[in-house]
Amino acid sequence: MDPKTKTTPPPLGNEPLQPVPLKNPVSTQLEFFQHLVIQPKAIIGLVILAVFISMAIFAPLIAPGDPSRFVDRPHRPPSSEHWLGTTGQGQDVFVQVVWGARISLFIGFSVGLLTTLLGLIIGMIAGYIPGVIDGLLNMFTNVFLLIPGLPLLITLASFLPPGIITVILVLTATGWAWSARVFRSQTLSLREKDFVSASVVSGENTSRIVFSEILPNMLSLVVSSLFGSVAYAIASDAGLAFLGFENVNNVSWGTMLFWASNNSALLQEAWWTFLPPGLCIALVSFATTMLIYAMDEITNPRLRSEKEISIVLKKFHIGAKRSTPVVKEPIA
Repeated sequence: MDPKTKTTPPPLGNEPLQPVPLKNPVSTQLEFFQHLVIQPKAIIGLVILAVFISMAIFAPLIAPGDPSRFVDRPHRPPSSEHWLGTTGQGQDVFVQVVWGARISLFIGFSVGLLTTLLGLIIGMIAGYIPGVIDGLLNMFTNVFLLIPGLPLLITLASFLPPGIITVILVLTATGWAWSARVFRSQTLSLREKDFVSASVVSGENTSRIVFSEILPNMLSLVVSSLFGSVAYAIASDAGLAFLGFENVNNVSWGTMLFWASNNSALLQEAWWTFLPPGLCIALVSFATTMLIYAMDEITNPRLRSEKEISIVLKKFHIGAKRSTPVVKEPIA
């Protein structure tokens, strides 16, 4: 008999047992993504991110030409010729916004991947291997958590040569500690579960237990950390560029803010030079926040139960602020 089938007892008589095929089990990871793609918050976040990623990939088709090229008089307002006007140096703002998405998103996702990977490795090793290793890694993490982030960013960016790689390394060095602390706490909790103890008793090695048993149960936390690190990296990159600690000749959303400030755009009421890049940064941060909220609603039992209760209340047209009726039995 096929091992993937089960038998059911006959209702009456001595009829032979009929094999009933079992459904293929859906993995936890696939089920998580299935729930994610139907969440309204996740759909909003994914659509916004897809728009910006497509804009960065197809920048030569959307806005052909050199974004640093001078096209008209400085501080020209938006018009049919220049949709978002011109900068204080006579460059097309729309072209710079489209091309600036390439560097800003590249830095954001690169730093997000590196900080999440570094924090995951250090956090899981510290959480699964107690003793001296946990103590040393925990102390190393606490040192980076106690150092003020902005002064460390400025110090490292000042002494290192300007460039995209330098920005990625600096933001990774200052942003991994928070992820490591969260992953360590989650690993400490999962290490005491029964399925981990069963793997240890069965003789599996440490690397297999960590990456095959513990890591899949931290998938939602890893993805949330990734999107949070992306938002942190894009905002920090814009801050460094605005302060002039990057190569301002590169076209990014942060350098656009730098040149808008340097050309006194606010005093000249040239809002079109700083509002579009600032709005792009805010929208990307909003999209990542929506994705984090959606994953929290899926993985948090309390939020999931509250949402299910609200759906039932709406179905029966019961207000959320309506108190629960109390029925008292009559006294005999």
